[in-house]
Amino acid sequence: MPSPFSLPLHALRLLGRCGLALVLWFSAGEVVRFGLLYGATEVAYGDLRQVRLIATMTLLTLVVLAAMTVITGMLHSLRGALWEMRARAAEGAADEQFFKALDRVAPAFAVLYMAWGFHTEDARELVRMDMFHHFLELTDAAFFGEDSQVGRSFIDIDWRVSLGTMAVAFGLKTLFAKLVEKGNGRFYGFAAAFAEFAFVFYGLNATVAIASARSDWMEHRAVVAGTHDLLEQAKKNIPGFEAVSAAVGEVWPIVLSAVAVPLAWLTVAMLVFGAYADDTRTMVRGTRFERGVERLEQSHDLTQRSVNRVTGGFQERWVPLVNSLRLIIRGGAPLFGMMCLCYTAVAVGAQYADRAVRTIIGSQVEWAWFYLGAPVSFVRDLVVAAITMALLAATFDLAATRARLRGQAFTS
Repeated sequence: MPSPFSLPLHALRLLGRCGLALVLWFSAGEVVRFGLLYGATEVAYGDLRQVRLIATMTLLTLVVLAAMTVITGMLHSLRGALWEMRARAAEGAADEQFFKALDRVAPAFAVLYMAWGFHTEDARELVRMDMFHHFLELTDAAFFGEDSQVGRSFIDIDWRVSLGTMAVAFGLKTLFAKLVEKGNGRFYGFAAAFAEFAFVFYGLNATVAIASARSDWMEHRAVVAGTHDLLEQAKKNIPGFEAVSAAVGEVWPIVLSAVAVPLAWLTVAMLVFGAYADDTRTMVRGTRFERGVERLEQSHDLTQRSVNRVTGGFQERWVPLVNSLRLIIRGGAPLFGMMCLCYTAVAVGAQYADRAVRTIIGSQVEWAWFYLGAPVSFVRDLVVAAITMALLAATFDLAATRARLRGQAFTS
């Protein structure tokens, strides 16, 4: 029975055996990512501005899909070194091809990626590159008091154009989701993920415009105004309320970064390795809540739809994570703690190492970090990504192996 405290050593073992493949996948992904982002900063300017902005959103969608492909590829390259995969092979299970795994991963990956807001960093990167690439145009416009289109790819789309493309993307998303459910054909899952990301990016301006109008309307409703007043009174009249709320506000982001985010990426790893669940029944199996889920599933369709509308965001965000946590705890609760500890240590250690390297190199030469920053960041991100993927694979492998030895093998 492998110890959960052997997780760092097992991760290093996987990293040593599959390090070259991880480096190649990450490097190829960075080349593709840079090319797509650079193309997006070029295609955004010229005649037919609205059409060009839609093309920019398409390229950003491809950036996210490239990230999904790279993450899936890095995890898939670790499969051959996992004990669990060897045990499945000994039972007669065939090794899964990369594109089959990618097609299965794509729809759920899109939901998790959006639910946890990982796509916002891709959008920020596009804006940063756009402003850096067209820096002289931006400064000239500011100097002469002229308007500039630099860095406005997300906000210059007309909301009607945004709404129309959003409707098309929604139709494609619904179509491909139905095809994925039927299990017919190949790459429907990948197409569904593309439509999912496009639905968000294309409809960004329309969503913001509608949400702004809705927010203005909601601010004047009696219930909302009354709730705001109650919170203000609670801060004044309940001793310690403001201190507790402030403390929760400070701790909660740390909990998300150290616990929820690594668990979200572990869920993606389980998608690749073939042990994944995103339904509420699986989450509550064997608990007192299972009977309540059964009653809900047997209720009227209107009741089920109402519950889904109310809890939809919660389900997309937390149910897959809870199911992944349930599987990992099968291999022992300390394993989950070790994973969170190692994940946080890698993230924090990388930041300190980056700071140390930049301090050692120094900045005696003017503008040196305009050309030194990219390679330093690349090496840092490469090391972090490789170690993180190996850590996720090792966590899954230890949990699956320990569960298998206890007679509770993960379903593949």
